[in-house]
Parts: sequence; structure tokens; C-alpha cells
Amino acid sequence: MNEIFGIPLQAFLGQLLLGLVNGSFYALLSLGLAVIFGLLGIVNFAHGALYMIGAYVAWYALERFGINYWVSLVLAPLLVGALGLAIERTLLKRLYKLDPLYGLLLTFGLALIFEGLFRHEFGVSGQTYPVPEALQGATNLGFMILPNYRAWVVLASLVVCLGTWFVIEKTRLGATLRAGTENPALVQAFGINVPRMVMLTYAGGAALAAFAGVLAAPVIQVTPLMGSNLIIVVFAVVVIGGMGSILGSILTGLGLGLVEGLTKVFYPEASSIVVFVIMAIVLMIRPAGLFGKEK
Repeated sequence: MNEIFGIPLQAFLGQLLLGLVNGSFYALLSLGLAVIFGLLGIVNFAHGALYMIGAYVAWYALERFGINYWVSLVLAPLLVGALGLAIERTLLKRLYKLDPLYGLLLTFGLALIFEGLFRHEFGVSGQTYPVPEALQGATNLGFMILPNYRAWVVLASLVVCLGTWFVIEKTRLGATLRAGTENPALVQAFGINVPRMVMLTYAGGAALAAFAGVLAAPVIQVTPLMGSNLIIVVFAVVVIGGMGSILGSILTGLGLGLVEGLTKVFYPEASSIVVFVIMAIVLMIRPAGLFGKEK
């Protein structure tokens, strides 16, 4: 069987793979958003900018200091996580008792500032980042050629996403985090430093965005606009999965990536809007999202 619905099998599977890679980025980014919203109640519009900064850290580290991809996978999340610490401690902590709209407006403003700074420094033309030598080439699976780097992106995303879900949902640390956001006074009474926990949570979400940025650097061009081009779709993924639902963000991100890939095969004109059409349908049927909790 060399065709599926009249489409060559290799082309069909290749498009599915591309959808799965995109879905991996959706899952990683929406996971960071879900962690920050679910535990802190902040709609973090700066998430796309943090993703972009992570990619630029990897590119600049290679160009200026010769730091390779594998080191950047650790370095970029640490640096962007430190930036997240500074944002939370200097700006966001002042807004926790106010309407969530203020946090949304603040992070939206930060996103514009970061994007403007990087556009001024690097321009709008994209920078290329080479695929690491160990992941170059492709593997022949018989029915298709699988690029090694794209397979790595899917694997790394799944490991990080499921690891984060396990820590938050199945460990004592995760239980403490959730309790600290639901009843901070009670948790503080047990001697736990809630402000530090909140700060580290935001930093963790920022680090996840940076990790996704480093993964994306060899796949797409590194540009100041890469975050703003993706963040709207990622917000739609979070809404469909359920605001604050960790597992919902992971599964929805991967699933919508595949749906987007299939749409490009059968009806390419709709591929840019299919996620938003699904979001509208889901919100009409289940306003809390597929995995969200109805109030």
C-alpha cells in the first residue's frame, strides 16, 4: 500500500511527523503556561518572549563563545529561569492581590519590550543554528526517512513534559506547591517559605520555555518574532486542554500538532485556523476545556 486517501504514503507520514514535532513544541510551551497559571494564577503573555530568549542564548553562546548545543540545553533554561526569578520578585509579586488582568497586561508589556530589544540588537532577519553533529542525518525506517533531530525533539519533549507532570501531580513537592497556592497561610504555618516557592515556580515555567527555544533553534530560524508567532496558538492549546491542567496541556499540544499536520495534507488552506476552530467548538461544549475542572 503506497497511498493513503490518494496521497503518497511517505508524504503522508512526513506531514504527520512534522505535525508531531510542532505538537511537541506546543506541548512544551503550553506546559510552562499551564504550570504558571495553574499554580500562580498568572496568564503569562511573556512566555513566547522567554522561548525566543532561550533560542537566542543558544545561538549567541555558540557564535560568541563556541558553547555547543548540549551545554546550551542546560545553560539557556538556567539563565532564562534566573530572568524569571527577577521578573517575579521585582514585578509580578506586587500584583498577586489584584485582578489577574493586571498580570496579563504586565507580561504582555514585557513581551513587547523583550521583542523590541532583540529586534533593535539583532534585526528581524533570522539567524541559523546548526543541528548538532550527533543528531545529523536521518534513519531509514523502510516506509519513510526519519530525520534524527526531529525524532530527538519529540523524545526530549515527551520526557520533559511527562517528568514535569509526574513531579507536580505525583510527588510530595508537587502536593506542597499546589497546597501553597490554594492556602498559602496554612502552608506558611508549617514552616514552608511560600514566596520562595512561588518564585521558583515562575522560574521553572520560564526555564521550560527556554528549553523549548533551544530545541527549536536548529529547526526554525532564530528571530525576535519567533515567540509572538507561536504564543497565540499555544494559548489556544492551553484553553482547549483546560487552563491550569498540566496533563491536558501535554495531550492537547501533541494532539493538535497532529491535527494541524493532517489538515495540511487534506485541506492546506485551513491549517492556520484549525486550532482556533477546535477551540471555539470546545468552548461552546465545555467552557472549562477538555481536561479542566468545571466550577
